[in-house]
Amino acid sequence: MDTASAKGRAVSAATGAEDVVLRFEKVSRLFGAFAAVQSLDLELHRGEVLTLLGPSGCGKTTTLRMAIGLERADAGRISYGAVTVDNPQSGVFIAPEQRQMGIVFQSYAIWPHMNVFENVAFPLRTRKTGEREIHEKVKAFLDIVGLAGFENRSGMHLSGGQQQRVAVARGLVGAPDVLLMDEPFSNLDAKLRDQMRVELKELQRRLGTSILFVTHDQTEALALSDRIAVMKSGQVEQIGAPLDLYMNPQTSFVRDFLGQTLQMKADIQCLNEDGSVQVVLANGQILLVSGQNHLITKRSSGPCLVTIRPEEIGIGDKSSSQSPNHVSARIRTLLFLGQHFEALVDFEGGDSFLIHLPRLFGWQEGQALSIHLPAEFLQIWDRD
Repeated sequence: MDTASAKGRAVSAATGAEDVVLRFEKVSRLFGAFAAVQSLDLELHRGEVLTLLGPSGCGKTTTLRMAIGLERADAGRISYGAVTVDNPQSGVFIAPEQRQMGIVFQSYAIWPHMNVFENVAFPLRTRKTGEREIHEKVKAFLDIVGLAGFENRSGMHLSGGQQQRVAVARGLVGAPDVLLMDEPFSNLDAKLRDQMRVELKELQRRLGTSILFVTHDQTEALALSDRIAVMKSGQVEQIGAPLDLYMNPQTSFVRDFLGQTLQMKADIQCLNEDGSVQVVLANGQILLVSGQNHLITKRSSGPCLVTIRPEEIGIGDKSSSQSPNHVSARIRTLLFLGQHFEALVDFEGGDSFLIHLPRLFGWQEGQALSIHLPAEFLQIWDRD
C-alpha cells in the first residue's frame, strides 16, 4: 500500500472513533499582516449541520478551505476524527485528496466536457475504485438527488438546479464523513433556492452526513442548521442552535446580523423589585421591560437601547395608544409584497421603523397606529 493510500484510509477510519468528526483548535490563517482566521476553536459533531454564518471577509470560507486542505493553517491544529490533518507546529499536513471529505463549491465546478455520470464518478476514479462499484454508486446517488436517467446528459446542458444536484451527488458519492458546502445556493433563483434547501435537509437526515455549511444568508442558516457559528473578523462571535441565537443574542453584532430589530434610544428610569426595568423613550413614553430580558449590567439609571423583533410587536388602532407599552405611530410609506405589506412607520418622537403589516386589512399611508411593544419581548442593551 502506498503512503497516500495509507494516510487516506487512516483518516477515513479514524472518524468513527468519537462524536466530533472535525475539530479546530486555536487555528489561525494569515494573509500577510491580515488575520483571516484568529485562534479559532470549533467542533463539527457527527450527523449535524453546522453553519458558518457571517458577512464577506469574516473568515468562514477560509475556515472551510482549511478543513479540506486547500488552505494551510499558520497556527493551531485541525483534526479529522482522531487524526491530525494540519498542525504547522509539528509539520503535519495531509493533502486534500487524502482527507476523503466531500465538497460542493459555490460555482459547482461541473466539468462541461464530461457527462453527468463522469462528473459524479470523478472522485471515485481518483481513488482507483473498481468500475462495477463506480457504476453502482453513481447510479444510486443520481437516483437519490433526482437525476436518474441523466447519466449521459452533457454538463453543458444542465440547469442551475441540475448542476447543483450533480455537485451534491459528486460530494457524497465517496461516502465521506464530512461534506463541506460553500455558498451552494447563491447562484439559484429564489424559488429554486427554497426548494433545494428542503431537499438538502431531507437528504442529510436520510444519509446522516455531517455538513459544514458556509453562507452569508441568514435564512439558509436558520432553516438548515442544527447549530450556527456567527463569525466576525475571523472569530466566532456566538455559537448555538438557530432559535437560541435568534431569541437570545449575546452581542449586538449577532442581534443585528440575525434578522431585523427595532432599536429605540431610551434612559433607564428605575429597577423594580420583581427585576423588571422601567425605561423612558426620547418622547417621554414609559416602557416596562421584563427582568429576564435586559443584557446590560444592572443599574438604576443611564442611557440604553431598547430592542424588539418586528414580528413580536402588536398592531392596534389609535384608541389603544394610552395603554401600557403602546406607542403612537403613523404609516409613512406602504408597499404591498403579496403575503404582507411592508410599512415604514414614524413613531411619535421621531424614530422610523420598517415593519410588516398583515395584508387582510385596508392599510393606508398616513394612517395612525398604536404599536404594542410587549414587555416580555423587549430587550435592553448598552448603547454601542
